[in-house]
Amino acid sequence: MQDYPPRIATFFTGTDDAPTPDPDTRSPAAFLRWVLGRQKALIALSSLCYALWFLPMTLGPWIFGRAVDEGIVGGSERALAGWAALLLLVVVIGGVFGIVSHTLVVRSWLVSLYGTLEMVTRKVAQMGHVLPRRSPTGEVLSVASSDSDEFGALTEILARTVGQLVSYLTVAFIVLTMSWQLGLLTLVAAPLLVGAALPLLRPLHRRQQVERSRTSELTSLATDIVAGLRILRGIGGEQTFGANYARQSQSARRAGISAGIWQAAVEAVGVLFSGLFLVSLVWLGTRQVREGALSVGELITFLGYGLFMVGPIRTFFEFVQKGTRSLVSARKAIAIFEQRPPWRDPAQPVALDGSAALHDSASDLTVEPGRLTVVVSAVPEQSAALADRLGRYLPADTEPVPAEGEEGARGRAARQARAARALERARIAALDEERAGNDWGVTLGGVDLARAGLDDVRRQVLVSDTGSQLFAGTLQDAVDPHGRLTREQAEHALRVANAEDVYDALPEGWQGELDERGRGLSGGQRQRVVLARAVAADPPVLVLVEPTSAVDAHTEARIAERVAVTRSGRTTVVMTVSPLWLHHADHVVLLHDGTVVAEGAHADLLAGNDDYRRVVARALDDEEVVR
Repeated sequence: MQDYPPRIATFFTGTDDAPTPDPDTRSPAAFLRWVLGRQKALIALSSLCYALWFLPMTLGPWIFGRAVDEGIVGGSERALAGWAALLLLVVVIGGVFGIVSHTLVVRSWLVSLYGTLEMVTRKVAQMGHVLPRRSPTGEVLSVASSDSDEFGALTEILARTVGQLVSYLTVAFIVLTMSWQLGLLTLVAAPLLVGAALPLLRPLHRRQQVERSRTSELTSLATDIVAGLRILRGIGGEQTFGANYARQSQSARRAGISAGIWQAAVEAVGVLFSGLFLVSLVWLGTRQVREGALSVGELITFLGYGLFMVGPIRTFFEFVQKGTRSLVSARKAIAIFEQRPPWRDPAQPVALDGSAALHDSASDLTVEPGRLTVVVSAVPEQSAALADRLGRYLPADTEPVPAEGEEGARGRAARQARAARALERARIAALDEERAGNDWGVTLGGVDLARAGLDDVRRQVLVSDTGSQLFAGTLQDAVDPHGRLTREQAEHALRVANAEDVYDALPEGWQGELDERGRGLSGGQRQRVVLARAVAADPPVLVLVEPTSAVDAHTEARIAERVAVTRSGRTTVVMTVSPLWLHHADHVVLLHDGTVVAEGAHADLLAGNDDYRRVVARALDDEEVVR
């Protein structure tokens, strides 16, 4: 069967030949049914192999009892040899299928684990910059890592439980034919013992939710610290954030201990009741032997089954526990997978002309085609917001909603808290839909970006901002992710960004490996590789947000000059206050409160506009100091 690596094509975007149906996100139970349903054939085969693996334990005590009664007590060597041969055959079958069942169950585990990871990856790719508006980064990472493992564990315990259930029913039938009293005790023991543990599962569920929530927050905090570690060290904030992480990790540890205590209590109940069941079985069996209702071999059979039944009972307990944990994980996964992108392409999209003028009605900015325009603002967030609008990106003006709250509410309060979080996510989604569905307010060649297909917008207008990241892979993948460039074109892009030192520093050059987020590079090197990637794409309209904020003045001067030459005749917009860029600008625009208040040549604005001079004065003074 072709199930690994799993072929996942959910969240269809029109690029797959055979899309997979999206997961069922109506409820945690429905989502788990969808996950298990995708592997029903593999789980069924694993369950059959588990049942055959348990065959020595299912039939072994009965065969051994018959051997005692007919071969030892009855004095028949032939019968003893026959039963011994049958027992050997059963053991061989169990050994072979034990290997097969383990292989299959590991396969199903990996299919669930990596299938969930692929779904998270596809959802992130589908949602893009919209997903962090609605869900915390740590929540997404936790679903891809720990929760995917929970779904894999569920497939394993389900197959094992079905196999144990077959063995359990087989044993119950055997013992019922031997003694209805002992058979009835064996048959009802497991449901009674599982029911006795049910009152402990609800508090266990709540504490696992709290543990999961705090672990997710800890992951988010760690991600933020790693992403901003260089900056934190620069401003002396490393100790503060380290202390925050230590406090949060202790909170997660306490939550883990609390959940562990309740889980230990559930397991203790399982062990206690299993022992009571075994004692009851031995007591009743010995009484029936004394009364002559059972033979010695049958008593041995019952004792063997008494010991065997401890296994199925504990498996049933484990199934309930892992099912509970999977429901918690499913609720987290639903909060990610139920998100839908707000973008809807018009029925008749209009083609964009990247060589035309770009106009933003909110700021009254007009970018003439084929020119290098520099946008200057005293508030960097305003120019960054303008760049988002030019590229048709939603603003980062919402706080992501976690899938679960902090301290575990219970009962009605928990349901109300979940409903409130779902309502907030729906509110953000509705706001996104409204923004994405209306006219965008940015036109390219007189055509509003909302009237064009989103793919066309992305091809015509490329925005490279300070949040742009590098993925793990080779330097060639980082500069030319689509494999479209010749060697000469890629080297030219690297030179324009003054990133030749990155190539020289990697032992294998273009095939040298970069870590995730470019962690092995300095901040300036990472920024220059990102710029090289943007330049290599050669879009009709290129929007750069502070592209050289992490490099020294001499490097910045070279980059500004090379970008100006390379992009000559192509529309380029740079959001910066650096005089080194302003010297090469064809046109300069001054923003105040998000609106264009002055525009013209850099020298003219510097000489005749006090507001402009105040904005660039500090940068200009810094440049003079460096020189």
